Formats: sequence, structure tokens, C-alpha cells
Amino acid sequence: MNFKEKAQSWLNSSKLSDAARQQIELLKKDPIAFEDAFYKDLAFGTGGLRGLMGIGSNRINEYTVAMATQGFANYLKEAFPNQQIKVAIAHDSRNNTELYTRITAEVFSANEIFVYLFKELRPTPTLSFAIRTLQCHGGVVLTASHNPKEYNGYKAYWNDGAQLIAPHDDHVINNVKLIKSIDEVKFDKKSELIKYLDDTIDRQYLNMISSLSLSSPQKNRASELKIVFSPIHGTGITLVPSALEKFGFENITIVSEQAQPDGNFPTVIYPNPEEAEALEIALKAAKNIDADLVLATDPDADRVGIAAKNVNHEFELLNGNQTAALLIYYLLTQVERERTAKRTGIHCKNHRYNRTH
Repeated sequence: MNFKEKAQSWLNSSKLSDAARQQIELLKKDPIAFEDAFYKDLAFGTGGLRGLMGIGSNRINEYTVAMATQGFANYLKEAFPNQQIKVAIAHDSRNNTELYTRITAEVFSANEIFVYLFKELRPTPTLSFAIRTLQCHGGVVLTASHNPKEYNGYKAYWNDGAQLIAPHDDHVINNVKLIKSIDEVKFDKKSELIKYLDDTIDRQYLNMISSLSLSSPQKNRASELKIVFSPIHGTGITLVPSALEKFGFENITIVSEQAQPDGNFPTVIYPNPEEAEALEIALKAAKNIDADLVLATDPDADRVGIAAKNVNHEFELLNGNQTAALLIYYLLTQVERERTAKRTGIHCKNHRYNRTH
């Protein structure tokens, strides 16, 4: 099927909206853009869908999202026969994401799948936690991670709260590929199968991660650490400040220019916190207040950028290897400190061992 035939098959669908038909007709006036939008189907890979937003089979839109959801739903029903299947759905701050989230929830419910739906944007790690806590069979977060503003995406998760791995990744991909037409999608939502989540999951998530701490910053100078945080217009603003406070860090400055969720990401070209350009405003704020640490998260807050002062007291952006090395060093020293405390009976005021002694 060539791109013109593909476009016509969309136009022939009784489920295509009038607005979508008008967009296709308008697209025909630009032959190059028309071909690019329909010459293939947007590939559903291990991580799900990711691509430019717009009308067409090679774009992220409500129909490609719906077809992906139908394929995912088909496999969930195959993998968990004779069960009431449950999924959790979240989204980030990108443009059109609320629409895609609603479509995803409606298609799942139309397939007799119970949906737990976050009312507002939430970080991807919170979605992962919700899947496990609510004993869901799968989940979806609508996000294009750190890609530019023109992109959106669809990340699929399994019942362990992680993204798809073998053999489920191949099975989901194959089921999505089997959906050849918009007409194969069940759009008739069942509202009784959609439940909006309140902040209970947020509280449970924050309590869980705070319980993982190997030290008590409330009891030492770490609580005085000056931290500058930027969510870069994404979901990090919803929980990262609360998480830092939960750990006892009280001196937190949020970058006001980037605090408001905004799918246009007006202050950056590329909302990737691991790139220096995305941290320019945060670093400027950190220098103005003589902060100790800069943290920033990508739009769905599953990626963090860190800048710390080097021996010359200048901020330096850490790469993944450096961050991992610091974390491992911290873990090893804290474990050794605990062993020493238990062996000698010496109390370490900075350690959780104190909490039970």
C-alpha cells in the first residue's frame, strides 16, 4: 500500500473525525509532507511509540495512539486470560498529551480493561510505582521523554512496573502491527471502568522512597545544603520538591522561569537535563545564591541532570558514569559505617542505625 492508498484508507474510516479529514486534505497540498506522514506506520518498538505529532500513520496522533492501545490491550487479554485486567496511565506536560491520555484510557475501557488514571501530570517513576502498588497488569505513560517540543510518545509498561522486555515486548509489538485500520479500534468507552487517582499514591510513593535512605539529613548539615532545582517545564515540579523535603533538605530554590509545566518548553531548545544548554538558567540561579548543587529533570522526570562544584568552586555538569561512581561510593561507605556501628556499638548520629537505638 503506497502513501496515497494509506491516506485514503484513513479517509474511508467511519471513525475518523471531520477535523482529521480536513487535516489530511490540507496536507495533500504539500506533496513532500503528505508522503512523509503516510509512507509507513510509525514503528512500535520495545519502548513504545515516539515521533513527531501530526496527522498520518507515521505521526503521533489520537489514532496511532488508539491503534497502539488496541494492540496492547489485545495482548494483555491474551497474556492474562479470565482475569479482570487493570492498567495505570499517566502523562507529562507535552502538547496534546491530555488528549492522548484520554484516548488511551477510553480504548482500554472499551476493551473491558479497568483503568487507574492520574488526573494530572505525574512523573514516570510514579506511574511505575502505581502499577506495582495497585497490582496492575500493565501501564502507559504518554511522553516523548527529553525529545524536542514537536514530539510526543507512548511508553508501555508491564506488571512489574518496568518497560517491556522479552518475551512481552515482541508479543506487544506483533499485536500492534496486526492493527491495520482505525476501524479495528474499540473507541466506545466504559466510564465505569475508569477510576481517577487521588494523592494517595503520591503519599505512598514519597513514603516508600524516603524509607530507602541510608542516612538522616535532618540530623546533620546536609539539611542546610543549598539546592537549585528545575523541572524544565515538566512533571518534576509535582513531586521532586516534596521528595527532597521528605529527605530533610530544606534549602531548595526552584527555578521560577521553568517551574510551570509547558509543552512548548519556552526556555530551552532541547529539554534534556544532561545537556548544558538546558541547565543555563538553573546554573545562573545557583551562582547568584552560591548554591551547592543543581538538579534538573526531563519532562517526564525519569532522567536527572546534576551539576556540582569542582575543586575550583565552579559548577561542573556530571555525566552518568560520574554520578554512578559517587552513588556507589556513598552506598559502600554507608554500609561500612553501619557495620562498624553494629560491631562496636558506637552510635553514628548521621545514620539510620540510630533510629532503633
